[in-house]
Order: sequence, then structure tokens, then C-alpha cells
Amino acid sequence: MRQTPPPIPAAIPGARTATRRRLCLLTGLAALMPLAMAGERPGMEVQAERIGELIHVQAQAVVQAPLSIVWATLTDYERLPEFIPGIETSRVLARDGHRITVAQTGQARFLFLSLPIEVTLVSTEHPPHVVEVRRIAGSLRHLDGRYEATTLPGRRVRLRWTGSLSSEAELPPLISTALARLSIEDQFEGMVREIERRAGRLPPDAPTDRRLAR
Repeated sequence: MRQTPPPIPAAIPGARTATRRRLCLLTGLAALMPLAMAGERPGMEVQAERIGELIHVQAQAVVQAPLSIVWATLTDYERLPEFIPGIETSRVLARDGHRITVAQTGQARFLFLSLPIEVTLVSTEHPPHVVEVRRIAGSLRHLDGRYEATTLPGRRVRLRWTGSLSSEAELPPLISTALARLSIEDQFEGMVREIERRAGRLPPDAPTDRRLAR
């Protein structure tokens, strides 16, 4: 006797609409990414690449400032919210020689997305050239990086950041990579502008966040 195949389950009401909305959102974000990533400071290089679960980011720029000012700015942990975009609070919890434990909160922003960040870091200082940073707790699954300052002729310093990170938030790889790149770019540029301001290369009232200067 011929059997009748089971009926195909009806689609869950609203599922197709939700899927279309999600696809439209991701398509719109992908289309806007070139515009969002086009504001890089002249002379500053930022690269981001996803390898497995980690996003690897490199940034570098040459600043016209003595090494002493560069070092003082890199290690001015509790004043970071004044000049680093996205950092809202930064508090030193403990000091043990060249190891400093710092708690930070803030927001990572990409277009109209906003990702809250709450992280505790250990900063290991190697004066006056290297600051290593490692996540020990918080909303970032992984953060491991370092600032390196190299002196150049003419009272210049090449400042370089290299590191890898991963967030607890579940985002599409394309979006999470762009978010990481833009956040590091904004923060790195904020650090560079503050170094130049302290060195007298920028007016005292110059904005440290490029988004405020637009």
C-alpha cells in the first residue's frame, strides 16, 4: 500500500521576516564598511586579520615627540578616558613593580552597533620602550598585545601596537573584524594625538577623538 509522505511543517510565523531583516542588516553593514574605514589618519597604518577565533591587529605611526613623553602617555592609565575614544573608566587596582593591574570599562562602536566592554588587564612595563597588555578577566574572551616605541632621528618615535583579541559577543566574522579594527584605530589615533599635544605639536584644545573633529 502506497504511503502518503508526511506533510511539510509550516514555517514559523515571522521567521522568514526575521531572517530577511537579519540579512538586510548584515548586507547594509557590509556596504557601509568601506565608508566607515576610510577615515584613517595620514601616516598611520592599521591592519586587521581574523585567524581562527582571534582577530590580529597591527597599528603604527611616527610621532614628533621625545621618547619620555611617549612613555609617560602610554603609562598614564587613569587619565586614558580623557583622550582614548571608547574608554569610559580606567582605574589602577594594584602595582607590583613593573606589573600594573588596571580595570577598564567602555564601548566599542561600529556604525550604529555598540558593544559594552568591561575588562581587567595586567600591564607589564619594560621602560622606556615596551608596554605589554594581557586580559585576565572581563567581557573580552582574549586580549594580548603590546605597545613598542622605537626612537628615530629628529626627535621622532615610531609607535607600534601589535596584538590579538576576541570578544564574548557572537557577531559575524566580517562585522567583528571591522569592529576590532575601527576600535583599535580610534584608540591608537587618540594615543598619538595626545602624545603630539603633550609635545606641543597640537593646540591644547585640539580634539583627541577624530569623530569629534569631523
